[in-house]
Amino acid sequence: MKPICLLLLSLAATPLAAADPEVVEAEARRAGEGWSFAVTLAHPDTGWDHYADGWRIEDEAGTVLGTRVLAHPHETEQPFTRSLSGVAVPAGTARVYIRARCLIDGWSETRLPLELR
Repeated sequence: MKPICLLLLSLAATPLAAADPEVVEAEARRAGEGWSFAVTLAHPDTGWDHYADGWRIEDEAGTVLGTRVLAHPHETEQPFTRSLSGVAVPAGTARVYIRARCLIDGWSETRLPLELR
């Protein structure tokens, strides 16, 4: 087989990397003893095989304070917002970070800083 044919076959067999889920916006508000978060994500969901399946709140060191699991794709609802309540944030924490997850690619390297007021 010619080298160009091998190259084309290898490219055809290589899955294309989709964009990481993007945290478009996030809001936090104190709710009783904890915090409530509303997070807006954007991701090119393609159906049950590939979609943004969650987001989490982390402190500066990366300790997970809360996780919102997304149980289904949102391919026709982009961007979309989901909430999580009752998140315990340690006293004195002024900033948290939101990180999104994709079913295929895992947790995004990018995290959005969010000031707590």
